[in-house]
Amino acid sequence: MAAKRDKQTTLNWKPVQRKPFDNSRVIRFKCTLQNTIVDVLRSKGWTEIRDEGEWDFYWCDVGWMREYFDHMYMEEHVKICHFRNHYELTRKNLMAKNMKRLKKQLEREFGKLEAATCDFFPTTFELPMEYHIFVEEFKRNPGTTWIMKPVGKSQGKGIFLFRKLKDIMDWKKEDPYRAAMSDERKDEKEAPEAYVVQRYVEDPYLIGSRKFDLRVYVLVTSYAPMCAWLYREGFARFSNTRFSLDSIDDTYVHLTNVAIQKTAPDYDAEKGCKWSLQQLRRYLVAKHGIEKVETLVRDMDNIFIKSIQAVQKVMINDKHCFELYGYDILLDSKLKPWLIEVNASPSLTASSQSDYELKCRLLEDMLHIIDMENRLTGREKRVGGFDLMWNDGPV
Repeated sequence: MAAKRDKQTTLNWKPVQRKPFDNSRVIRFKCTLQNTIVDVLRSKGWTEIRDEGEWDFYWCDVGWMREYFDHMYMEEHVKICHFRNHYELTRKNLMAKNMKRLKKQLEREFGKLEAATCDFFPTTFELPMEYHIFVEEFKRNPGTTWIMKPVGKSQGKGIFLFRKLKDIMDWKKEDPYRAAMSDERKDEKEAPEAYVVQRYVEDPYLIGSRKFDLRVYVLVTSYAPMCAWLYREGFARFSNTRFSLDSIDDTYVHLTNVAIQKTAPDYDAEKGCKWSLQQLRRYLVAKHGIEKVETLVRDMDNIFIKSIQAVQKVMINDKHCFELYGYDILLDSKLKPWLIEVNASPSLTASSQSDYELKCRLLEDMLHIIDMENRLTGREKRVGGFDLMWNDGPV
């Protein structure tokens, strides 16, 4: 599959040099992306496969998984960077469905107190399927702000906020994606694009009057048994504009995606809008004390574990597969973390030299855990910046 090149190749970040591991077996890799991942793979001294030749490690896009994975035979040692039905966790409507199912299961088996450990996901409905249920909830909470998201898009595309049902009706009439279709496609009477509508977190934690969210990386190497690693580094992404609920149409206020923020008129490409998680932790400890921050960390760990458990039974496990997920977490004014979404293809394109170095470290440490060179004993609880979080049970 042809690689889709992005702007990473024009930024000329300084490559991070690493001495390749001396191993008699040549490891062949294939990569469909041209960003930090291909730099890291090349730095390992592995052999790059550019055509349809045989490979041992494949960093592919999710489209390739859909089209080819089921029709391939793979040798024992081969690794590939997605699970077959990764979308059970990363597609917004399916994640909501799986989280609701887990919560009901916990309440049925252990009671309401245990089910409450899943109360980190905003009230969510799938449209058009659950439209009438949503309307009932909407009418019970007049004046509430809601957010609409297309289930299959990323980088803030197609998202908008609203407070009136009329806005939904106008959207149904003026769906920009349907408007862009050819007349021939419109005549096919295909199902309308699915959206999720979520209760908007109206009281986000603000720093400098600006909203932000967290990007945290979780590596799952197996679902049966469940094995998950948490990366200690990550970053907070800030809005470029002061937060206000008076301007719900301003995407620069409400959406922290870098893809959105970098189009702001006063965006500084070199400075960016990011803090490291370490910077954020120091700020929060200084303002609220270590105990509150440790509670926040435990609550976030609970989000990672519960969300993975929610899809464990439906995920097609395969020993050849692993997945590096990008979690988007929002903090409210009481330091409660909310799960916004999970990304199967978190951006690996760097926005600065420090961002490039962070993502290179992330990917190098991930490759150490995948262990194509058979270095590990299998008893490790920490590998580079990753901590083993779950190994068929809490660690």
